Order: sequence, then structure tokens, then C-alpha cells
Amino acid sequence: MSRHLNLSLATLALVGLLVVSGLHPYDRMTWWLEVAPILIALPIRAATHRRYSLTPLLYAVIFLHAIILMAGGAYTYARVPLGDWIRDLLDLSRNPYDKLGHFAQGFTPALVAREVLTRGRFVRTRGMLAVVVVCVVLAVSASYELIEWLVALLLGQGAEEFLGTQGDPWDTQSDMATALIGGVAALLLLARVHERQIERIEERRSRA
Repeated sequence: MSRHLNLSLATLALVGLLVVSGLHPYDRMTWWLEVAPILIALPIRAATHRRYSLTPLLYAVIFLHAIILMAGGAYTYARVPLGDWIRDLLDLSRNPYDKLGHFAQGFTPALVAREVLTRGRFVRTRGMLAVVVVCVVLAVSASYELIEWLVALLLGQGAEEFLGTQGDPWDTQSDMATALIGGVAALLLLARVHERQIERIEERRSRA
């Protein structure tokens, strides 16, 4: 019961933060585009969490990723204050907050893919599991870049805040590389913890 209560409280907090982020965004269209993954994921989780509950680790990572998306939507990625602070601290030429977003874009899907593949027993060995997860991360990142390209074609100059290239001609390539780094980092740092939590969930399901 406490697990469901914690999830409900986290969901309420997420919805509250989503509302706050959308009160006075820098650019309304950019806000909608950036928080769209949250608006898609929340109803799906609400409909499926009882029959397919995720690990606490994955819920926490998704929550943090949502906060990154909401900040990017509220300020636009090129104007998030945290990124400005990092830029000034490290004497960078641009606000690096969008790279945090793309790192999370690799980190979170890596754990989602790993959990689905492991619990569904779709991959037999750990080595192949890692390969497939990395492929999923790259596919997600490439798909997002294609979406950005399509939005740019449809909106023209109106998509500039969403693209957030900040004048970098290699922004697309560096975004995908950052997502790849995020996916590999998730596997290296959290695979063992994730595995233990998956085992506990499977044990509870087998006893139910």
C-alpha cells in the first residue's frame, strides 16, 4: 500500500510542477513541445501501473527526467538558469543545459528498455541485453532529432527555441553522442541495483 501511496504522491507532485512550469513559459509553443513526453507518459502510467508496476529506481529516474523537461519547457533549453551558471562557471561558449536533457534522453530510455527486455525475457544474455539497450537509446535519440527536423520544417523560424542549437552546426550529432553517453552510463552505474529491484518485483508477482 505504501508503494502505491508514494507513487500517487510523486504523480501529484509531478502534475503540480507541470502546472507551475506552464504558467508563464518563455515561449508557449516550445513549452508544449518540450513537455509532450510527460503528457503522453502520465496517462499511460496511470492506466498500466497496477498490472505492470515499474521498479522504484525507474520511477525515480523518470521523475527526474520530467523535471529536466519541464525546466527546458519553461525557460527554453538555451535559457535555463542552471545552464547559465554552469556556462559562467566553466567559461563555456553556450548554455549546456540541453546536453543534460539529451543525457537524460539516453539515460532514462536505457533503463526503460532494460526493464522491459529483462522482465519479458526477450534477450537471453547480459551482453546482448546491453547491445540491444544501446541500440534502443540510439533509435530514440535519432527519432527525436527527426521530430526536431520535422518541427523546423513545419514552423520555420518559430521552431528556433525548440531546436536550441545556439549556433552549433554539429548540434544534432553532439546531441546523439550525449544520449549515447547517458545510456551507457545508466548501464554501467545502475545495472546491478536495477537487476535486484527487477528480481524483487518478479518474486512478488510469482507469489500473487
